[in-house]
Amino acid sequence: MFAGSTAGLILLAIGQTIVVVCVCFDMVRALSVPRSHRRYLASTVFRTLAIPAIIATGMSVLIDALSWSWMDVCMSMFVMVAIIFRLHHDKDEDSWWKGKGKKLARWARRQFSGGTSVAPAMG
Repeated sequence: MFAGSTAGLILLAIGQTIVVVCVCFDMVRALSVPRSHRRYLASTVFRTLAIPAIIATGMSVLIDALSWSWMDVCMSMFVMVAIIFRLHHDKDEDSWWKGKGKKLARWARRQFSGGTSVAPAMG
């Protein structure tokens, strides 16, 4: 019954807002001129919000399935699959996240590698 409580409804509303903003920025990205600053910003916002939007939609699907609302399950699944498709469709798109995976992995490797280093012997 968490979904029917005030806290649950607030979380669902926040999740749906994230989904709507994500889809709107995807539309701006699709309608913008390639290699423009507007498209760069729209792609960055879309890529940033896509994973939280997928999680929020997945939670909505789960809640709808538990309440036996199959029409809502179908509609939410359509939205979730559309966001996943759009996220994986344009891989060559320029955004702030492009190339960040390798940089973040390199940073994490440096942070979590053996922090103790042996100083050379003075002799």
